[in-house]
Amino acid sequence: MDIAEVNNSRATLMVKAYPFSLVGFSLLINLLVFGVEPLVIALPSPEVVDAVIIAAVLLLGNHSWLMTMTELTRAKHDLAATPEEWEEKGGRPQSIAQEARDALERRHNAHRNTTENSIYFALLAVIIAVVSPVALMAQVWIIGFAVSRLGYTYSYLSAQTGLRGLFMSLSLLCLYGMASYLIVAMFV
Repeated sequence: MDIAEVNNSRATLMVKAYPFSLVGFSLLINLLVFGVEPLVIALPSPEVVDAVIIAAVLLLGNHSWLMTMTELTRAKHDLAATPEEWEEKGGRPQSIAQEARDALERRHNAHRNTTENSIYFALLAVIIAVVSPVALMAQVWIIGFAVSRLGYTYSYLSAQTGLRGLFMSLSLLCLYGMASYLIVAMFV
């Protein structure tokens, strides 16, 4: 095996182990820091509702930020969003300069990634809210996710790859924290 194959093999192993490491770490945090209580369906506590409201407002702000940056990029490069708009402008998407294409793609990718992660967040947060969780756990994971997504957006739009990876890991840690809490609570 040459060095490139060894490095590729290590990278593949790290990619495969990454989610399991985050799940394990979130599970340890739940067990050792927050504690896990049995699932009891109930109206959400005020603390959990507050956490969901804070996260929802932060995520809406994040969406608005991404939406605005996308539209500013379109305006800066005189781009259209739909075939009808291209027709009105008398241009074609194929005529976009590579710099403009890259800038728009960066914003689209950031927006798409945020939307994909927010779906799982919403599902988990709703379930967490109605099962009488440990309030501190719910606050940390729910608000932590939203703050992590803001950091992710900032680092993605500013092309800071290392920071983007950190914030992606933190947002996944929050998702896995909510999921692992629910799984363990089913059996407590």
